[in-house]
Amino acid sequence: MSTRIAFLKGHGTENDFVIVPDPENAIDLPPAAVAALCDRRAGIGGDGLLHVVRSAAHPEARHMAAEAEWFMDYRNGDGSVAEMCGNGVRVFARYLQHAGYATEGDLTVATRGGVKTVHLAKDGDVTVGMGRAVFPEGEVTVSVGERSWPARNVNMGNPHAVAFVDDLAHAGTLYDAPPFSPASAYPDGVNVEFVVDRGPAHVAMRVHERGSGETRSCGTGACAVAVAAARRDGVDPAATGTPATYTVDVPGGRLVITERPDGEIEMTGPAVIVAEGEIDAEWLAGAAR
Repeated sequence: MSTRIAFLKGHGTENDFVIVPDPENAIDLPPAAVAALCDRRAGIGGDGLLHVVRSAAHPEARHMAAEAEWFMDYRNGDGSVAEMCGNGVRVFARYLQHAGYATEGDLTVATRGGVKTVHLAKDGDVTVGMGRAVFPEGEVTVSVGERSWPARNVNMGNPHAVAFVDDLAHAGTLYDAPPFSPASAYPDGVNVEFVVDRGPAHVAMRVHERGSGETRSCGTGACAVAVAAARRDGVDPAATGTPATYTVDVPGGRLVITERPDGEIEMTGPAVIVAEGEIDAEWLAGAAR
């Protein structure tokens, strides 16, 4: 390992990430090292980390190498592994463009949630094919303090509980994960979204992301919120044959979510690279202990 490791910093609607380019998967990034890098006081700071690896070089992605050259080895801010991150995929694609590995137009990115199709538009927005939403059976309730709400159970490759509330302030500080029941609904934890209406097909949300706490945006969460709002409103593109588009405001900006009649969901929003530099390898090795 060299004494210095390249990194970049990027964000998608203020969901921010440390980006570590590592095409040949040569850098060891145990959970403690990832958590140290994402620490906002003692590290670089981020909601998560994007480890950029060629699919053929990563044991979890080799089976996808024929479909996607690059694998987004995504980690939460606490160092835990996550299946998918919608804002992360947009920033990951922006990095590939920034580094000269991709150009405007379409590309594919391998993730633990499968291969995702990405479109880099001329106007700077990035659209990601997020796959289909799954609605696991069973009733779910989430709570904050003395308040509780029924929540829609939505899986976007990772689990979400979507609660419609009267006021986003009712979500509280979101420092801690909101309690949910039954516990069996989410054995590995859950991302919890609190949602209010802003207008026709227009909602706003706050989210507690599993492993990261409250974040300024959550791409898979915005998709879960859009489809949950559509079903609440009696809208199902599979039944009508017409795409449904919802605008989802997050604390860090705005995302546009479209569900097509075939069930595929597309998310469009900005992705920005804001800085690049070097990590001291000795510091990182010490932080990993």
